Amino acid sequence: MRIILLGAPGAGKGTQGKLLADHLHVPKISTGDILRAAVHTGNELGQQVKAIMERGGLVPDPLMIQIIKERLQKEDCRHGFILDGFPRTVAQAEVLRQEDVAITHVIEIVVDDAEVLKRLSGRWTHPGSGRVYHQLYNPPRVAGLDDVTGEPLVQRPDDQEETIRKRLQVYRQQTEPLVAYYKKFTQENSAVHYVSVDGCQSIESIQQKIVAKVD
Repeated sequence: MRIILLGAPGAGKGTQGKLLADHLHVPKISTGDILRAAVHTGNELGQQVKAIMERGGLVPDPLMIQIIKERLQKEDCRHGFILDGFPRTVAQAEVLRQEDVAITHVIEIVVDDAEVLKRLSGRWTHPGSGRVYHQLYNPPRVAGLDDVTGEPLVQRPDDQEETIRKRLQVYRQQTEPLVAYYKKFTQENSAVHYVSVDGCQSIESIQQKIVAKVD
């Protein structure tokens, strides 16, 4: 199983990717994890990535592809993998095909913008511990205060509505075209399967639908 996960920020790719990885006994590889791992190695490639990230830049496609390819050659990927957050653009998807990285499934978790805003803008964090609350789904016992310490909760910049709207705009412009790209690709290639799942259901329901279609 060699799987690509697609979906807007807040769609649940991380959660469903982890559940699916446990079910299939394959690694879930996110771009964030892979870049941090590359930096941690301290090798020449890692030093290039570190320099780019420290100045707030985006890792260019050729370098990103090289990092992905190296990661996919590790022993734990021998029986498959799940890619979360890559490719992000049609150009990256094209390079992935040119490099003969064979994919078996593309799974899209569909969530509209209103639901994404509700999910992400309701998150509040306790800075000291990293405990995360949600004003609708997991509220603290006392509004605005951590359950354990009683200290004030804060909202991270990434979880503020203005930032979320910008992230969604970038997703619609750069990443959403992958939906049409992979739908066309799977129609032309019977070895690759496209799976679309409504992400506005319970975590368990979404997981069951994905597993049933993948199995």
